[in-house]
Amino acid sequence: MPHPSSERVLVVPAELFDRLGRFQGFTAECDRYLDALFAPKVASFRPRSEVEDDPSLKQIIPYVAFRCRDALFCYTRGVTQGETRLHRLRSLGIGGHVSEEDASGVATLDAYDLALKRELEEEVEVKSSGRLERVGLINDDGTPVGRVHLGVAHIYDLDAPDVIPREEGLAEAAFLHLTTIQNLRSEFETWSQIFLSACLSTGRPHG
Repeated sequence: MPHPSSERVLVVPAELFDRLGRFQGFTAECDRYLDALFAPKVASFRPRSEVEDDPSLKQIIPYVAFRCRDALFCYTRGVTQGETRLHRLRSLGIGGHVSEEDASGVATLDAYDLALKRELEEEVEVKSSGRLERVGLINDDGTPVGRVHLGVAHIYDLDAPDVIPREEGLAEAAFLHLTTIQNLRSEFETWSQIFLSACLSTGRPHG
């Protein structure tokens, strides 16, 4: 993968997101949004250094939470994680940008799926069987990071709590009971708090 500053990442026009219905928080209507955002000639790849502070574009980010019954995988973002504005915050989500290299520059939903697979393989080793499901979208316009990103939320339900970090940036990684995570809620990044409230506590997303 190229250095983050030179990486070309997938973005969509915020204006189209507005027309589809901008929301704050979580929506389970991911198919309606993604079908429009990944329509031909809508999504594109731009240098990451140029879009990180540009709210006219939304960077699409896969965001996967691992769940095993009443426990969730969580970690603290270390300084080697790409987004410096999230360092030292707890997170429930594994994921990252969709790079131009993921699908030879073709901005499609297939490229997104390839990026999702790559991010998972790069960041963690999943040693349990399980089921991965796309459950919704996360948007948070209340923070500088959130204003330029749109999260695609997935839940990976595992048969056993067996996920091993591959990156040093996933510090203090462990499966914690939902009650413990709720008590630590204020220590988590905003997307994780939104995801937790929307569907991770019950397993059922709310539209």
